[in-house]
Amino acid sequence: QVQLVESGGGLVQTGGSLKLSCTTSGWTFSSRAVGWFRQAPGEERELVAAISWPGRKTYYKDSVKGRFTISRDNVKDTVDLQMNRLEPKDTATYYCAARSYSTVGTEAPEYSYWGQGIQVTVSS
Repeated sequence: QVQLVESGGGLVQTGGSLKLSCTTSGWTFSSRAVGWFRQAPGEERELVAAISWPGRKTYYKDSVKGRFTISRDNVKDTVDLQMNRLEPKDTATYYCAARSYSTVGTEAPEYSYWGQGIQVTVSS
């Protein structure tokens, strides 16, 4: 059974940092692009960042460029999202997702495998 597990969320003050990590159980990110999505209450799920396999290409939502960095460790089989200079508008549930292709996708339906999500709250 495919499992994607997110960790590293929590509560942080404006301007602070968090690092989200995504790992797998009984599966592998090998040959797959991975994305981090987020969804705030009453909002649609949106792609924050994505990384191709093996990691040469990345995508970032405009509002996080320069603040967030996505990376992958293909030996440890993990994908991280380093989030710096966090703002209250970054508050959401963050989801790790993987697709069956090595290239980045920008829409949620392009990703077949999802984690359960982890809460990130940025206080003002």
